[in-house]
Amino acid sequence: MGRFLARTIRWEGTMLVNICDEELLGETLKEDNMEMHISKEYFGGEPVDEDKALYLVRSCTMANLAGERIVSKVLEAKLASELAVKRVGQVSLLMIYKFQG
Repeated sequence: MGRFLARTIRWEGTMLVNICDEELLGETLKEDNMEMHISKEYFGGEPVDEDKALYLVRSCTMANLAGERIVSKVLEAKLASELAVKRVGQVSLLMIYKFQG
């Protein structure tokens, strides 16, 4: 089982976390008119295991997730709905926004 890469950005009381399956870094996903690059600048960060990745998703304000493994783990942990998952080619993408008020 591979690791994940996590990049955390804190800004004005919010925390954004970008997590991808490690093997996707540098890949470009394509489907029809859509193209998405899994760049080092956006997703590249520290290698983390499953426990740390799930902790970051639980703790963040917003999350951008790319990859079959990370999206599956987040769904299994019931941190998001499968209805929110978008697929580009064979890769699952998931964005989570936690509204606070």
